[in-house]
Amino acid sequence: MGERQDWAEFAPPAICRILDANLDRAREGLRTIEEWCRFGIESGELTELCKAMRQELARWHLPELRSARDTPDDPGTNLTHAGERHRDSLDGVLRASFCRVQEALRVLEEYAKLYDEEMSETCKHMRYEVYTLESQLLAYQRHQKLARSPLYLVTSSSDRVVDIVESALQGGLTIVQYRDKKAEDLVKLNTARKLRQLCHRYGALFLVNDRIDLALAVNADGVHLGQDDFPISLARQFLGSQRLIGRSTTNPQEMERAIEEGADYVGVGPVYQTPTKPGKAAAGLEYVRYAADNCPIPWFAIGGIDMNNINAVFSAGGERIAVVRAIMEAEQPTLVTQYFVSQLKWIDTVRSIREADGA
Repeated sequence: MGERQDWAEFAPPAICRILDANLDRAREGLRTIEEWCRFGIESGELTELCKAMRQELARWHLPELRSARDTPDDPGTNLTHAGERHRDSLDGVLRASFCRVQEALRVLEEYAKLYDEEMSETCKHMRYEVYTLESQLLAYQRHQKLARSPLYLVTSSSDRVVDIVESALQGGLTIVQYRDKKAEDLVKLNTARKLRQLCHRYGALFLVNDRIDLALAVNADGVHLGQDDFPISLARQFLGSQRLIGRSTTNPQEMERAIEEGADYVGVGPVYQTPTKPGKAAAGLEYVRYAADNCPIPWFAIGGIDMNNINAVFSAGGERIAVVRAIMEAEQPTLVTQYFVSQLKWIDTVRSIREADGA
């Protein structure tokens, strides 16, 4: 510690102020992220990681650096940007905090090279740790939201798709898959951008059907793949570990294969005959029962499910459902969504009570 105090004591005031400001900035950003890890997602592991990095930075934040601080005469204190006054979502808050930490660590790494190689190396390695933490946190949040979401909307071709999706989001929807087999690519790109912004504003997951390129272009939360689409392993190479990949399945063999290949969730169906999948025979409630007993990852019963047959899907063991026409063609998408969500939450409560009584 004595050597550090020596260089800190005799370093030019400007360098000390740069190091002091960026140590503050990095620690503040880490604390913002840490609070969400602690209270938002309740992850002890990620909380402890943030805390450990903050404490390591505090070890370098010497009194000699703090004493060089001159806040009243710092021209940077009056600088601001309109984007800093508002965040459009929780993701926006976290992204800004991660950027703040990463930028501050880079500044610390470079200026510390003038005086303390160990400090520079510490900040360099920590910067890579923060990149990893960002990916881990994104993946954790997406998986957590997926596991907690009982209702999943798959869109169909409609001039009102954005309005319908927003109405459903207002009713409590938390997963949207953009699917449009008719639109031109430019239209799909513009619509996907609008839907992604909308979903993130409401705190919902946004997925794209089939198109990995489109998912990357609009920064979607993941993709949903059919049996004839990209292999999951190849999709994972493009999308990385932080995004979600779902797979449609129609029988136990396809389900098992999707799980082995690393799918984050699967669709189970079609439960009933549906015009969305013309020529595809219904898998029936028997497949729903199989999934309830054997599927270790989140799964959604899909295919012809509506308000008239949802109780039969519940009785077969379905805890999560995906719908298309039931919401996309509804006169009041918000009310229909609220009905589905309330029914799904009710059945989850009943099952929890039964399990507790059985235990």
